[in-house]
Amino acid sequence: MKTKNISLLAKLALFMAAIIWGSSFIIVKNTVDVLPPNMLLAIRFFLACILLSVIYHKRLRLINKDYLVSGAIIGFFLFIAYCSQTIGITNTTPGKNAFLTAIYCVVVPFLYWFVNHTRPDRYNFLAALLCFAGIGFVSLTQNLTIGTGDLLTLLGGFFFAIHMVAVAKLTQGRDAILLTILQFGFSAIFSLFVTLIFETAPKISDIQAGSIIGILYLVCFATAAALLLQNVGQKYTPPSSASLILSLESVFGVLFSVLFFGDKLTVRLVIGFILIFISIVVSETKLSFLKKKG
Repeated sequence: MKTKNISLLAKLALFMAAIIWGSSFIIVKNTVDVLPPNMLLAIRFFLACILLSVIYHKRLRLINKDYLVSGAIIGFFLFIAYCSQTIGITNTTPGKNAFLTAIYCVVVPFLYWFVNHTRPDRYNFLAALLCFAGIGFVSLTQNLTIGTGDLLTLLGGFFFAIHMVAVAKLTQGRDAILLTILQFGFSAIFSLFVTLIFETAPKISDIQAGSIIGILYLVCFATAAALLLQNVGQKYTPPSSASLILSLESVFGVLFSVLFFGDKLTVRLVIGFILIFISIVVSETKLSFLKKKG
């Protein structure tokens, strides 16, 4: 196959991943109306772990203490991020949840500054200013307060950034797919632990077919399939282009929220969404797509 065709298919794979992740926000919003947040996460991560274990069963032979420790660390941050995001969506809209979670793209360079002592560049600082302004438009009320749902979503975005830094540090010299399987397994354990202590299981009669379909969608598509599409797409796509395409997840999150959830867009929300999206583009691409090729 020609290189041009491979590049096109790779970008299409990333585009599909962005669509799937964007659609997952309304699925989660509808599902947490029936299942408690951490119970949903426990089921989602457990089934995703089993699914990937079956597909990549030969890699399980590589598991040792080092992989278990790394998987537990990465899995903990993934659990905290998803826990904050999922509880947050119970008190906010899927569209706001999608965009506020996306701040992790802007936060990551500053966490790297703390870990690797690599100072963010001017684009990162510009992105941070735009992002904070966008958050203000999206979340702050007239009394300059922020709702619990939006605050938890922002906290989730921060922990997603920590998770990304942890993945970058701990996957070096290790099998990334095996660590993905292990992090899902540990995330399932952490989620189960929390739900057993703090949450009440719903009655079997309250769980409808729509909720089961939603869970299966989150497991098969929003977790396993999207991850595979991302891994394949990023392999054959320049980082700046890949980041830009994947950042469309937040845009699709709002689009699906408006179309299928009845989310109402105000001028203030639109301005905030645009500012956050521009901040992501600036942080991820350094505006390289505007520079002339030599």
